[in-house]
Amino acid sequence: MVTLPDIPTDSALARLFYEERSQGDATWFSLPGGATLFKAGEPADHLYFLRAGRLGAFRKEEGGEPQFLGVIRPGEPAGEMSLITGVPHTGTVVALRDSEIFAIPRQLFLDACETDATVMTELARLMILRSRQAATKASVGEPSVFGFVAAGEPTAVRTLVDKIGREMGKLGYSVTVVGSEAQHAPTEWFSEVERNYDFVLYAAEANDLGWRQVVGRQVDRLFRVARGDAAPPAEGFARTTEPLQAQNLVDLILVQPKTRATPQGSQAWVDALKPARLFHVRRERSEDIARLARVLTGQSVGLVLSGGGARAYAHIGAIQALRERGVPVDFVGGVSMGAIIAAGLALGWESAEMDTRIRDAFVSTSPLDDIALPLLAMTRGEKVRERLARHFGDIEIADLWLPFFCVSSNLTTGTYQLHKSGLLRDALRASISLPGVLPPATTPDNNVLVDGAVMKNFPADIMRLSQLGPIVGVDVSRGRSITADDVARPESVWRWIRSGQWRKGPPIVSLLMRAATVSSGRDLAAAREATDVLVTPDLTGVEIRDWSAYEPAVAAGYRATIEALDKLDRPVTELRRRPSRHAPAAPAAAAAAAAAAAVTIT
Repeated sequence: MVTLPDIPTDSALARLFYEERSQGDATWFSLPGGATLFKAGEPADHLYFLRAGRLGAFRKEEGGEPQFLGVIRPGEPAGEMSLITGVPHTGTVVALRDSEIFAIPRQLFLDACETDATVMTELARLMILRSRQAATKASVGEPSVFGFVAAGEPTAVRTLVDKIGREMGKLGYSVTVVGSEAQHAPTEWFSEVERNYDFVLYAAEANDLGWRQVVGRQVDRLFRVARGDAAPPAEGFARTTEPLQAQNLVDLILVQPKTRATPQGSQAWVDALKPARLFHVRRERSEDIARLARVLTGQSVGLVLSGGGARAYAHIGAIQALRERGVPVDFVGGVSMGAIIAAGLALGWESAEMDTRIRDAFVSTSPLDDIALPLLAMTRGEKVRERLARHFGDIEIADLWLPFFCVSSNLTTGTYQLHKSGLLRDALRASISLPGVLPPATTPDNNVLVDGAVMKNFPADIMRLSQLGPIVGVDVSRGRSITADDVARPESVWRWIRSGQWRKGPPIVSLLMRAATVSSGRDLAAAREATDVLVTPDLTGVEIRDWSAYEPAVAAGYRATIEALDKLDRPVTELRRRPSRHAPAAPAAAAAAAAAAAVTIT
């Protein structure tokens, strides 16, 4: 006969499950890693209580990317919001590892609430604290147990993880690194370690075959570690982490030689392992280790740059301000001209190189003066294609130093297209293909792509899916970027040509560019909700197609970013800081933090 495990009795919810279990009304079952507890849209007919293991909560909006909401830890309920409101679940909950779960029927729970009001009071308090935490953009339900396993040719995984752990400790957290010495430890030992530290890092070398399997079943998120100067093995990889892989919770770290200027051949690793995210770490580069420490602790900074034609020069000033104030950028994404500048940042261009390249590509001469018979567009697009090739060459997105994405609009499917791999210049060409101004880009599967600003000009919500830390967003599409004067018909076409104004393109170019970069109220609200520091430069007087207005736009971006940073009461990296569960704290504060750390899934 199977004996049910003991559960803690220091909360009303736990006592409820204990009592119902002893009376035979609560169901106890094991959920294997990778199995689904409930799916979005299913009826909420049970309240669940996690006894052991880990659950992951996920949500996917129609036409959007899957979103990892957080981790549900032992002692926390799942599905309570939908149960109380009587609506179907809006999220999906999956076992990240083998888990033990108690469940009681909805009516039994409601009857218990009538008998013991503290049950509902405790649950309501937990949900309120969770909602408040979400409203203040603090991190909740974040992963805290990470695994690092070798992939391909041997590399010193434990050495790397020890360095990451030390950097995390400098951020004020308690961290322990565990190797193969724990391979045969009982389940209770792992649970005890995870309770005693803010973060647990498990490291498995290439020859730790048994331990690697244990790590794959024991963590919230897994990092494969490989050598960036080696190719993936021809025989492929054993799939021992299916539950995490299926939920996009497996990342890749490529360790690069310390003298390498740009990673090479990374796309082969991406194709072989299908990681959710790719990170490059140069040997003996402490800033790369510090970046991973920020990623693991939720203090990494994502930078999002909107589209906006020539007004996007302001992004360069914003980057200068961030660098001047010591704000690190760990992830970067953009749209249209914002994607161009974001790509330069991801490549590692310093301020001087960024200035030189952008001036050469856009400022010195207009990129849009190769006027064409307007069958597909006002320009032939050859100048843009040539300049992208000159400055970005044959670089793959996977070979950028920083995780990068850009967005285009897929007119064939009617949704936005997310570019996270492939040839960088092709992705940028699609992202800046303003309808009517530049010819559209096409894909091998016969899709038509145009400027990302048409459907998502400020993709801060996409950045939120990539990382849990604070997001800095620079939106240059706000304000008066076009007036009646900009679309006035020239009094004399010949005078307009002789003056050189034709190099900006005819007035219809301004009209098309502005129409393509106007975000809907819903999209703007979603983007701003995901942004922790919103920068909106005052670009009055900078016309959207005035490619010569470089200095005033850069200066406006710099000023607006400095002003935004000056308003903060703490460093950007601290804006979503999770509290240490083991740092000295008043009992009430510690209890509130522990309750707020629970994930509420509806």
